[in-house]
Amino acid sequence: MSEQPRLPYFPVSFFSMIMGLSGFTLMMMKVEELGVIAYAPVELSAALTIALFLVLLGTYTAKLIRHPDAVRAELDHPVMLSFFPTITISLILIGTFLATWTPTIALLSWQIGAAGQLLLTLLILTRWIHHDHFEIHHISPAWFIPVVGNILVPLAGVENASMELNWFFFSIGLLFWIVLFTIIMYRMVFHRPMAENLLPTMFIMIAPPAVGFISYLNLVPDLDNFARVLYYNALFMTLLLLVQAPRFIKIPFSLSWWAYSFPLAAVTVATLLMYEETGKPYFRLISYLLLALVTALIIFLLYKTFLAARRNQICLPAKS
Repeated sequence: MSEQPRLPYFPVSFFSMIMGLSGFTLMMMKVEELGVIAYAPVELSAALTIALFLVLLGTYTAKLIRHPDAVRAELDHPVMLSFFPTITISLILIGTFLATWTPTIALLSWQIGAAGQLLLTLLILTRWIHHDHFEIHHISPAWFIPVVGNILVPLAGVENASMELNWFFFSIGLLFWIVLFTIIMYRMVFHRPMAENLLPTMFIMIAPPAVGFISYLNLVPDLDNFARVLYYNALFMTLLLLVQAPRFIKIPFSLSWWAYSFPLAAVTVATLLMYEETGKPYFRLISYLLLALVTALIIFLLYKTFLAARRNQICLPAKS
């Protein structure tokens, strides 16, 4: 079968792969910085992330040009709408790890990503407020992405922009994390269960406090009690979801599995930072366990995604 008929069904959620791989790259950079392992494949991971991002960006641009109706359908979809900011978040993350090698390109990537993230936040929030078809059962942790994604900006922003601008983005992400977390918990407890293919997005609930902790330490370099609240919230959410692993393992593989990757990489970096700040050996042990888990997970996800693409099991029309 030719690839062309699959183009209309190429989902914007593919960019969640870039978030996962970027998180893995940043995790490997921190591992290398702390000398946790003798060799961390930082350059390989960074190159793979950027190459894959360019491929996905080119493919989705082709979809936008050839099949604009399919893109509009995603913009109207209550779940897929939230994945459009994965593109701008990918640019922010790429700009964060590229700063080590090419500061000029890194700055451009970060600037485009941050500006695009703010624009998409305004557009998507406006759509949420003035919708005519969203219901409570449509919400999932994927809804964190459009607004809470702003909390990522200070990862590289402290080097590229004023502190006031960084606090602006951080405040948006922090506020809407609290608001959306409340709504999502209400939805999960008191309404019908989420669709099986959306269950992996529950891991996204780890990301806001984990990334918030990392960003906060960039803004306020001392480990204070608020930083601890953010970290321990992320650690608890990780434990809560890991004890439910048997449920997640039974879910058939789909692109939504990539929702496991970035949050777990983020909490691993956060734990490495806690070890660096406190020197406590139990943080080192936790970070080693998470590091092994994330590394195995990324390899597994890459393999399963490649296998699914080779077997023509993705980019298919939705089942009726």
